[in-house]
Amino acid sequence: MAKVQPRTLSGFMELLPARQIQFDRMAAIIRESFSLYAYTPLDTPLIEASEILLAKGGGETEKQIYRFTKGDSDLSLRFDLTVPLAKYVALNYAKLAFPFRRFQIGKVYRGERAQRGRFREFYQSDIDVIGDGKLDISNDAEIPAIIYRTFTALGLKRFQIRVNNRKILNGFYAMLGLTAQAGAIMRTVDKLEKIGEKSVRELLTAPDIGLNDEQAAEILKFIAIKGNNGEVLAALEGYRGQDPKFDEGLDELSAVAKNLAAFGVPESHFTLDLTIARVLDYYTGTVYETTMLDHPEIGSICSGGRYDNLAEYYTDKQLPGVGISIGLTRLFFVLEDQGYLNDNLNTSPADVLILPMTDDLGPAIQLATYLRDRRLQVQVYGEQKKFKQKMSYADKLGVPYVILLGEDEIKQGKYALKDMRTGEQQLLTQEEVFGEISTYTDVGDGTKPIMDKEE
Repeated sequence: MAKVQPRTLSGFMELLPARQIQFDRMAAIIRESFSLYAYTPLDTPLIEASEILLAKGGGETEKQIYRFTKGDSDLSLRFDLTVPLAKYVALNYAKLAFPFRRFQIGKVYRGERAQRGRFREFYQSDIDVIGDGKLDISNDAEIPAIIYRTFTALGLKRFQIRVNNRKILNGFYAMLGLTAQAGAIMRTVDKLEKIGEKSVRELLTAPDIGLNDEQAAEILKFIAIKGNNGEVLAALEGYRGQDPKFDEGLDELSAVAKNLAAFGVPESHFTLDLTIARVLDYYTGTVYETTMLDHPEIGSICSGGRYDNLAEYYTDKQLPGVGISIGLTRLFFVLEDQGYLNDNLNTSPADVLILPMTDDLGPAIQLATYLRDRRLQVQVYGEQKKFKQKMSYADKLGVPYVILLGEDEIKQGKYALKDMRTGEQQLLTQEEVFGEISTYTDVGDGTKPIMDKEE
């Protein structure tokens, strides 16, 4: 029979065991951080009716979607976690308590061009708060506060959450008489860091947008407002009273900045940045982007914002919300590529490997059961191999401890515990074995999957 050449499709990531454990550790820390803020875990289907996923789509979305038929059903793989959330809230509106707070970590699929760090199958990690009719501005501060806690828990230190409000931008453009061009201006300004001020100016004054030199200069001057958060807000106060939408956005941005400080986010980790617009017209108020200070070329590793009506395509109910999304697969790839992953992390699937030296596996299995009952991860090596081969297996797994169990140990009712990091070996009782290993796991040696290179 002819063999099929094994391969992984382009744009799909498979990890070797150690890296998979590292990835799962990241996801677990994120999940725990979200849960601390009382967000409900949600798991929506991977497959939806195409009309559900494409209700708001068309254009590029429709081109990227994985779509297929099964019998008479027109089906698609979800391309993000927000649209399924909108359907879920609309479908279960009467059964939910509002504000509805959910998080989800799950795979999404986009048939875009595969490239380095960009995948067709990838994990997103989302948090959203959905209101019924109204949603307090305090939620707009809580979302980035959660991101601060999450990234800090992962081990990252040098990152910054950049915050703006689209009402400020729309209001400012209205002051200039540019309401009709506002969307195009924001999409252009959003390219500032990639193409530079000169190219942005040229695009703003090109026929497609059609601004004059004075208007382009005013816009570039406005978005260039810098300083600490208090200085930025003070500069914006100078524009107050000229447009109601601007004033509303400024009030919201001031409240977000105040509440972020109350949530314990230091100013070193969040900044008010008028260049942040988010290219999707989907966002209507507060917007966020998170960047790594040492690697701004990577772009945003976490983004989101406020939207007026989550489920407008599925219900007449007004359901405003605010949320943020981490592209978890991309983040992991970028961190690995930039050398941020903690290679000292214990990525073994077991805390201890038991190596029986007798034909009778009973004592080894009994010990394993005792340790598992006490929440340790234990593997019994039952293969009839030479001692050197057994130790080689332990080395490849990267287990911190090995227990050698031969006839002498069984007779004494003790166990030879070998620390694979130091080479030290001790003859211990069952209780002492547990105490020694649990001390290591409790200390959490190498538990953070990411270590900031500042350290």
